[in-house]
Amino acid sequence: METSLLTALGVSFVMVTLLTPFLIWGLRILKLTQPIRMELPPDHQAKRGTPLMAGLILLIGVFTSAYFHPEPMVLFLGATFVLFGLVGFLDDFKKAAFQDPAGISGKTKLVFQFAFTIGLLLVLLNIFNLTSGIALFAGFTLELPLHVYIGIMTLFIVGNANAINFTDGLDGLLINVSIPTFFFFFAISDRIEVQTFSLVMIGCLLGLFIYNIYPAKAFMGDTGSMAIGGSLSFLAVLEKVEILIPILFFVYLAEQLSVILQVWYFRKTKLRLFRMAPIHFHFSLKYGWSENKIVMVFGFISWLCAGIAWVLWKYVM
Repeated sequence: METSLLTALGVSFVMVTLLTPFLIWGLRILKLTQPIRMELPPDHQAKRGTPLMAGLILLIGVFTSAYFHPEPMVLFLGATFVLFGLVGFLDDFKKAAFQDPAGISGKTKLVFQFAFTIGLLLVLLNIFNLTSGIALFAGFTLELPLHVYIGIMTLFIVGNANAINFTDGLDGLLINVSIPTFFFFFAISDRIEVQTFSLVMIGCLLGLFIYNIYPAKAFMGDTGSMAIGGSLSFLAVLEKVEILIPILFFVYLAEQLSVILQVWYFRKTKLRLFRMAPIHFHFSLKYGWSENKIVMVFGFISWLCAGIAWVLWKYVM
């Protein structure tokens, strides 16, 4: 590993660790705190008033990546992080400023997400010469017409970004689950830009984890989770590992699928399939798992999935 990569990792970790307390202080002063939905369990009601939007600190990763490797690809990855984070910021700001747990409407979020995704995909295709093919196993590539590829990848990116957003429901959960995913992209990429961006994000997440682990001193909010979701989804497209996403993103997709199944089952039967969705709440309410246990188990599963995905990428694709 290049010395510059280790330096970038260390710098991002130290900066986030040192600066997050000042951000938390500022959020408290501005009273930008988390409102809690009434249907959430009692232990979550106690979290009312926790500073929201701590995900803003992850912008340090964008600037650190650009400082160490100011190439166009790093700037592009930073743009995916910032644009998706902007959608989350708008949602968080409405929640915090007006104490409205609903935030901005789902339709508004989707309009922004689709617009940003299509624009970023066009940049990849026209400036970075991304091909309109999907890599399959044994070196076989499914070549698609350009308009079909853009349509499929837009749904792929927006869907996965929102699945990752669903995972941010317990203290430290998304951080613990997304670190293995970023490490997977660091491990498989031969692009120094992707390696730098992935390692720097790991450093930032480790720094934020200190303040986000239960009991969280601040929540990253959609500002952080949407930024993580957008950047990880675009990394999958950039590295042509879309076929591995059901394994690599297993935890995120399970969270999203539990919500879809819960809604579908309730509409059909007026009964609940899970005690509560996303599924991390089910483990808490039905089995009495603590937040730390859920975070630890889900994190372990994410590392396991990243390892399986790496083996498939190295020996099968």
